[in-house]
Amino acid sequence: MKKYVFIPSDSVLLEGELVIPKDAAGVAVFAHGSGSSRLSPRNQFVAEALRNAGIGTLLFDLLTEDEAADRDNVFDIDFLAHRLADATRWLRGGSETKDRPLGYFGASTGAAAALVAAAQDQTIRAVVSRGGRPDLAFRHLSDVKAPTLLIVGGNDYGVIELNEKAYRVLRCEKSLSIVPGATHLFEEPGTLEQVAELAANWFNRHLKARETTDPITQASTAFPSREAAGRMLARRLMSYAGANVVVLGIPRGGLPVAKEVADALGAPLDVIVVRKLGAPGQAELGIGAVVDGDHPRAIFNQEILEYLGVPDGYVDAEVGRQLKEVKRREAAYRAGRAKIPLAGKTVIVVDDGIATGSSVRAALRGVRREKPKQLVLAVPVAPVESVEALRGEADEIVCLETPGNFFAVGQFYRDFHQVTDDEVKEILRAERPAEARSIVGGQN
Repeated sequence: MKKYVFIPSDSVLLEGELVIPKDAAGVAVFAHGSGSSRLSPRNQFVAEALRNAGIGTLLFDLLTEDEAADRDNVFDIDFLAHRLADATRWLRGGSETKDRPLGYFGASTGAAAALVAAAQDQTIRAVVSRGGRPDLAFRHLSDVKAPTLLIVGGNDYGVIELNEKAYRVLRCEKSLSIVPGATHLFEEPGTLEQVAELAANWFNRHLKARETTDPITQASTAFPSREAAGRMLARRLMSYAGANVVVLGIPRGGLPVAKEVADALGAPLDVIVVRKLGAPGQAELGIGAVVDGDHPRAIFNQEILEYLGVPDGYVDAEVGRQLKEVKRREAAYRAGRAKIPLAGKTVIVVDDGIATGSSVRAALRGVRREKPKQLVLAVPVAPVESVEALRGEADEIVCLETPGNFFAVGQFYRDFHQVTDDEVKEILRAERPAEARSIVGGQN
């Protein structure tokens, strides 16, 4: 069976190709790397080899063309994992695929997304990474239960070391295979054939294996969209209506949520821009976060800093670079509007959810230095351990859901599309002046 398919995810349809040979052992879902698509010649080559070995394949675009044009989306591993999870749910709803074992084949950044998605859905039977970046899934690696094969080129210097470190963190059945003479794209004669053979053997071994544990599925979706989550959150915050309140949204995903809160409370809305501090040579991996303001503030992930051995000089330079970007984004978002003063006011910081909490922690510390009367953190969903770790940073934390099986924020939204800069600007452009919002709030 071969057919072209459209997979619903968020508010878009993702193009793909599903091929299932007769008596297939299962289906391997492909997650392509940055700058690639379902048409990747290397993934197509491996997919054909898998089908010849009796394994079905689904190759699909993780992003639409418009989404892929935004480089932030290309390296947003949690978002890519969310898309992979949506494709998995779609397969489980299909008549030809609902009962078939599933595995993931990921390349480059797609391998990180595959590992995050496998950590979220422990019914996935196997994961294969080709020239992958498992370091970008670092905080999820110990939760992966699916047998995982890491394939790296023998001349792919730097990536070999990242895979070796990830291998040590993985707690599942695992194997690290080095293909001699291969570079990152496995363009050398015979090297991609070795990848295909290794992958076929791994999938056939594990997709055919009898499942020995009860399946652990993802949590049910809590929120239809960020806007719906914002309205639910606002109901929990109505005690602040009419007070001297400012609502701050963390761009970009936090702005649609924050707008609903601000509208319900009759409060002015502004942004607080936080930037991730990228690791040396791998800007996608966060070593901390920085926030601007009258007193710029940076916080760091010591575990990752020590894991990578990041030198102090690099950290200082990266803080300076990201502070410049924070200032640029603040100016672009506000489009000439003045920053709303926070001193002496109740400030509610809103995001669409919390994963590790580093960005939110930086935002709260930045706001605290502005001397607000009260500081409140409000989010729809977060792991309980992240909420508890942030207790000392805010006077009150309002969180609607604290699920025990939390892996990524997108796991708890049906529509988790990437919010664009233009959407953020439009939300802020539609805001009434702070004085007008205060009057409305006082009348209520």
